[in-house]
Amino acid sequence: MKKLTTLIITGLIIFTSSFAFAEGLDDVKEKGELSFSLTGQYPPFNFVNEKNTVTGFDVEIGMEVAKRLGVKGKAVTTAWDGIIAGLIASKYDLICGSMAITEQRLKSIDFSDPYYRSGAQIFTKNSSKIKSALDLRGKKIGVTLGTTFEQWVRENIKDAEIKTYKGVPDMILETATGRIDAFITDKIVGAMAIKEKFAPLKLVGDLLYEERMGIALRKGNPELREAINKALTDMKNDGTYEKISMKWLGIDVR
Repeated sequence: MKKLTTLIITGLIIFTSSFAFAEGLDDVKEKGELSFSLTGQYPPFNFVNEKNTVTGFDVEIGMEVAKRLGVKGKAVTTAWDGIIAGLIASKYDLICGSMAITEQRLKSIDFSDPYYRSGAQIFTKNSSKIKSALDLRGKKIGVTLGTTFEQWVRENIKDAEIKTYKGVPDMILETATGRIDAFITDKIVGAMAIKEKFAPLKLVGDLLYEERMGIALRKGNPELREAINKALTDMKNDGTYEKISMKWLGIDVR
């Protein structure tokens, strides 16, 4: 991996960068491996099972993309609040961990075409009187650190006491025991986690906003991005995507 250097002429910095050149499609094929990052704390999209293996919808999508690129896939678990920094620092090739495509993120990284769509949802105890986002003012609200959900709460809910967590399971427990009044996360993730844990919680109101999730990669990799998009398109056309989606989510979320 080559490093850019600083060129100084007559005291003026002509070009400088602290980042490494991005690895392209040829580099991935040469090393025979495509590594992708996720938290491992976002079931059923990605989580660590009883065999201490990372699995889930995102993992199977990432592995299938790698297979179609003719290389071996490797899932890497990383804390969400540092996951983009890890990508830029070339600690892994991609992020395939339910990351929403946003204008802010597009300033520093690129994305594939969306590989699924969902949205932000409020979750509360069954006995809660919260009926919409308007009722969240002044309440204790749980969000996963570094997510668009955290950003939305900070920008839209006044006087909220924001509590940050590593993942959805912790927020379910905190809400069920009354330590927080509600939490906000992806609708599919929250609903399935509640069902699996038999938690006395419910969905509240409509989606706060829709999100399109993409596979993130470093900038300057048009060939790799094109290859990922082709793999995703082919998966959707030949039935592989629907099979993976139905297995983990029970619905087709493309």
